[in-house]
Amino acid sequence: MKKESGASLPVWVENVTLPTTHKLDNNLTCDVCVVGGGIAGLTTAYLLAKEGQRVIVLEAKAIGGGETSRTTAHLSNALDDRYTNLIKNFGKDGARLACKSHGRAIELIEEIAKEENIDCDYHKVTGYLFANNREQGEELMRELEAVQQIGWLDVVMRKECPLDTLTALPCLEFPSQAHFHVMKYLAGLTKAIVEKGGQIYTDTKAVEFKSGPVVTVKAENGHTVSANHLVVATNSPVNDKVTIHTKQAPYRTYVVALAVPKGAVPDALFWDLDEPYHYIRLLGAAARGSDKDLLIIGGADHKTGQETQTANHLFELERWARLKFPMAEEVEYRWSGQVFEPVDGLAYIGRNPGDTDNVYIATGDSGHGMTHGTIAGMLITDLIMGRKNEWANLYDPGRINFKSAGEFLKENLNVAAQYKDYVTPGEVEDKMHVMPGTGAIMRKGTEKVAVYCDQDGVRHECSAVCTHLGCIVSWNSVESSWDCPCHGSRFDPFGRVVTGPAIKDLDKIKKG
Repeated sequence: MKKESGASLPVWVENVTLPTTHKLDNNLTCDVCVVGGGIAGLTTAYLLAKEGQRVIVLEAKAIGGGETSRTTAHLSNALDDRYTNLIKNFGKDGARLACKSHGRAIELIEEIAKEENIDCDYHKVTGYLFANNREQGEELMRELEAVQQIGWLDVVMRKECPLDTLTALPCLEFPSQAHFHVMKYLAGLTKAIVEKGGQIYTDTKAVEFKSGPVVTVKAENGHTVSANHLVVATNSPVNDKVTIHTKQAPYRTYVVALAVPKGAVPDALFWDLDEPYHYIRLLGAAARGSDKDLLIIGGADHKTGQETQTANHLFELERWARLKFPMAEEVEYRWSGQVFEPVDGLAYIGRNPGDTDNVYIATGDSGHGMTHGTIAGMLITDLIMGRKNEWANLYDPGRINFKSAGEFLKENLNVAAQYKDYVTPGEVEDKMHVMPGTGAIMRKGTEKVAVYCDQDGVRHECSAVCTHLGCIVSWNSVESSWDCPCHGSRFDPFGRVVTGPAIKDLDKIKKG
């Protein structure tokens, strides 16, 4: 499955057996319908099932088949957007609640794993935010002041990093962080949901949503689920056309995993202050049934669909890894994933803006999908059960944050700029110029056509216009997909939807 210049399967999906699930084959009713079988959807379903709710989960692929399986599975409340920025956007009280909610998410994952006897290699570790230059050292001091302002006094400045090859400069030490094996955890959650009376249907793509006192979700095969409440937890909401997509931006993020001698790298989380930043964790030899530890390094982010040489990001990440970790050996895994960056730094979790009060969304993971997804489970469960939750306003999808207006404007101007692709020439003039295993955009009269050449040399054509809001897609050579540069929809080489917000496949080209 591994390719020298492209992506491989993430380490999490190997040697993990998921409980048996089936495709929806009937019309059903329930209390809560959850769309999305990743960590946000399954955590929500699990907590609601514990409350006695009749829950049905619909997943378009397999359990964890979206972005959850592509995480680096770090669990942290040392948030990437930094507390200096969160205080500016949400005040000290809001930043304190953000810290508290992510800390509680880490604890809940541990509690669920123990309660349901899920062996998911959960480990508490320490986190280290390190500087690469003197300017970043000053930034560390400002971050230390920020966490002290919100009362997180356990964070301390260390003169030296515990791994001297990373930096000779100071670092911040964050206690009570963690990491785990995400697919083992989802397998356990799936089993627990079914044992509590929940139903999970995979290979069941939701294509139509009807709001009202009773919400209805229609699957691609025509069967429906009717429910008192709907939760859409699909990384980017597939039930929302515009509103929420103007408030967040899609980014591709890359991961390389290299073998290292057992014990050569401390079992901890590490992050730096580069832009884009790097994030690091260890998967121990015992957890992977090997005599070598696995060093997992992520970063090299860029806007989805706005980079033509995507494989270069994997090469750059490996170059950085070998510079900082001279003990690293062969690369065993390469993959990429997609994160959504909200304009103000925190996820959107709660009632869907402009919809009926019984429709909820969870999106905007901001690089902390595992904890944001777990927060979603707790918060949405409280909203459905009619309980007050102190985080509700902080994560409200309908919030308007004037302090992040500049970021909002920048991201939406970036989206608007992508529509210029309608008037640009194609990347190739003739489809025969597209080589096997690659894709390229070709102009055919007034149309833009996405041309893919398979390994047998057969060319396949479809419209290059994204079926969400009409941007022109771009070829992703790492994942062999067509990616939308506006809102992050992704399609396979033949134009079939891989990732929303698009629901509909790319249009076929009319012959003649």
